[in-house]
Amino acid sequence: MQEQRVDPRLTTAEEHAEGVRQAQVLFKLNHTMPYTDEYNVLVRELFGDNLGEGGWVMPGLTGVCFDRVHIGKNVMIMNNCLMMARGGITIDDGAMIAANAQLISNNHDLYDRQILLCKPVHICENAWIGAGATILPGVTVGKNAVVAAGAVVTKDVEPNTIVGGNPAKFIKYIGG
Repeated sequence: MQEQRVDPRLTTAEEHAEGVRQAQVLFKLNHTMPYTDEYNVLVRELFGDNLGEGGWVMPGLTGVCFDRVHIGKNVMIMNNCLMMARGGITIDDGAMIAANAQLISNNHDLYDRQILLCKPVHICENAWIGAGATILPGVTVGKNAVVAAGAVVTKDVEPNTIVGGNPAKFIKYIGG
């Protein structure tokens, strides 16, 4: 997977305006009563057509570049999820993201801190990201995989496995 280098100082007026719009919608969303029509409209406004049917996003969402987030059908994203999506985030059908999880697809260059290094994050079908887990740039969490609460995932997670710890390590295979 190719790393993309981005210099935020070179943001176009259109990109800046979209970032401002998303920040304002996000603020409204996080100050609106959940489970209401108004809340649902704001979620749809933030993610547009990138939110699959039956997907649900709980309050406390934070992050940037929500236009680069693609959420499949019947995805549950619990409270206080952080999505740093400059590199892109894809969450496939049936995935579950627990409270306080962090999905981070961009980081800063160690030698030129103004530069963002971006790699997509992919949460595959029916994967489960535990509470407080952190998924770092370039990581794919495989189908039916489980990331334990508090894990810091720096490498791809195989399908049908459980990982945990910091850095996350293989714990066991799931199923038969």
